This record gives sequence, structure tokens and C-alpha cells, in this order.
Amino acid sequence: MDLATLKQALIEGDDQQVAVLTRRALDEGLPAESILNDALIAGMGEVGELFEQGEYFVPELLLSARAMQAAMEVLRPLLTASNYQPLGKVVMGTVQGDLHDIGKKLVAMMLEGSGFEVIDVGTDIPPGRFVEVVEETGAQIVGLSALLTTTLPAMEATVSALREAGPVRVKVMVGGAPVTSVFAQSIGADGYAPDASSAVALARRLVGIPTVS
Repeated sequence: MDLATLKQALIEGDDQQVAVLTRRALDEGLPAESILNDALIAGMGEVGELFEQGEYFVPELLLSARAMQAAMEVLRPLLTASNYQPLGKVVMGTVQGDLHDIGKKLVAMMLEGSGFEVIDVGTDIPPGRFVEVVEETGAQIVGLSALLTTTLPAMEATVSALREAGPVRVKVMVGGAPVTSVFAQSIGADGYAPDASSAVALARRLVGIPTVS
């Protein structure tokens, strides 16, 4: 099977077709890691570029991210069995006092679609819980989301808690409607992303991987 067909289905956000083509590729003997890298991650890279160029918007991002999730449901057991190594581990969560979830979920899906392992801890997460999950998982990055201006102090408290937690400095990236790059710098975060596509590029930089050209 031509992986370009699978890649195009992903770009078009056809989750049912992506699942069918992923199974077909496996049935024809293509390695799971090749399907992931050559069709799915490559396709998500193009989706990100289309977003940056203004040809795709959030609905299109969401459709492609969901299609990626459909493929990963098929591939994940095989990738786990083959000891596939992700680009890095990212803990994603909305800070304490904030229950907004959609933007954070989109970023999480885009990150997974780009080759990261994502641990989504949910919403209304206190600083100590982020610290616990980082220690449990060995994650290299924490992604913090906030949509309410009133929860920005909780974001600052979470960054402080992560900095005080231990000798290994986890990278922290932040985002959300009230968050700015100036605020991110003021609380000691390692980076700010205004949208899901930028978050992927930022995460790659934070773990020392060149962005997709």
C-alpha cells in the first residue's frame, strides 16, 4: 500500500479512512514504526504547516488530530511491543481553578501526532499533582493551560513548584487565552505557544529536535 494515500487521508481529517488504511498497511506487512513516521507524523507536519500558512484553522486541526488518534488506537499496542521510543514525554494539564479542556486536548493530540508521548492529567490540577506526575513518568516537558485570567497565579505557582521539586529541571511551556510571552517569561516558563501548531514546534525545540521544515 502506498503510504501517501494514508498520509493524505490524515491531512483531510478522515478518521474512518485513516483507521482502515492503517490496518491495511499492517496487513500488508508494513512496520508500525514506518507507518507512524512516514505517513502519520509526516502528515501531521503538513497539517501544522497548512495551519501556519492560514489554509487550515482549528476545526481542520481537530479533524486531523482525531484521525491521528484513530490510527494510534491501531498502532499503539504494536509500538509498545516494539519498544518504540517517542520524541519525549509531555505532561499536559489545565491549572488549578480552571476547568477548560478543549484547547489543552487539541495540543495534546497534536503533540502525540508529532511523535511525543503525552500524559494528559486533565483539568483543575494543583501544582503538587504536576510535580508528582513528572516524578512518576520522567517527563521532559510540562504543558500548562489556563483560560481564565483568575487562574494565572495558579500557573505561576505550578511553575514555581516544578522548579523547586528537584535537581532535574523539567521544561515548562504555557498557553491559553490570557497567557502572553511576557507573562511566560515573568513566571520562569521555558516557552509560550499561542496555538497547537506552535506548541508542537516549541516542544521539539525544548527537547533539542529541529523543527520540521
